[in-house]
Amino acid sequence: QVQVVESGGGLVQAGGSLRLSCTASGLTSASVRVGWFRQAPGKEREGVSCINWSGANTYYADSVKGRFTISRDYVQNTLILQMNELRPNDTAMYYCAVGDCPTMRDNYWGQGTQVTVSS
Repeated sequence: QVQVVESGGGLVQAGGSLRLSCTASGLTSASVRVGWFRQAPGKEREGVSCINWSGANTYYADSVKGRFTISRDYVQNTLILQMNELRPNDTAMYYCAVGDCPTMRDNYWGQGTQVTVSS
């Protein structure tokens, strides 16, 4: 089975940074798609950034391009989302997922980690 767990959220001031981490176990291929989604209250879930488990083929939503960086930590075998220059409208529950990205199809989801950016 596939299991996904993310962590690293918190409360930061605008302009600050956070680093999210995700572990994904049970993957059957290095080419499987993984990524980060977010959902703010009253809004639809949005694909933020995507990558293959191998580290290839990155994707960034226009709203985060140039501020966020997705990467793989091959030592700890985790997925990283480095978030810089955070803005209040980045506030959301952030989810790590395995499957289709940035669209969603038969995804496996983590429990979510809250990111709150204050003005």
